[in-house]
Amino acid sequence: MTDRIFIRGLTLHAYHGVMPHEGKVGQTFTIDLDLDIDLSEAARTDKVKDTVSYADVAQCVEKAFTGQRFRLIEAAGGAVADAVLAAFPRVQKIAVTIHKPHAPIAATFTDVGVMLTRSRAKGK
Repeated sequence: MTDRIFIRGLTLHAYHGVMPHEGKVGQTFTIDLDLDIDLSEAARTDKVKDTVSYADVAQCVEKAFTGQRFRLIEAAGGAVADAVLAAFPRVQKIAVTIHKPHAPIAATFTDVGVMLTRSRAKGK
C-alpha cells in the first residue's frame, strides 16, 4: 500500500521531560504524523466515511499526548501511536515524530526528537 495521510507541525504544550522544571513549566512540542491507510475507496466515493478525519486524528493525538505526563518523549510517542491505531481501524501503520525544540541540552542544535513507527498486527 502506498496511500498515506499526513499531518505536519501539530503544536502542543505539555509537561514531558526528565528534568523537574519540565514538569512544572512545560514546553511546546511539535508532532508530525504519517498514517498508512488504503484510500482507494475514499478516492472512488469522495466520502469522509471512507477515510479518517484529520480533525479526529489531531484530537486523538492531543488527548493521548497531553493526557498524562511522560518523562520520555519515547513513551509519549508510543502512547500517541497506540491511541491512533486503537481509534482508527483503517490506519494500518503510523509514524510519529516528536520534535522537542527546547530540550535541556548544553549545545546549540536546530532540532531534537524521536520517531516511532508502529504497525497493526497482521491478521486483525
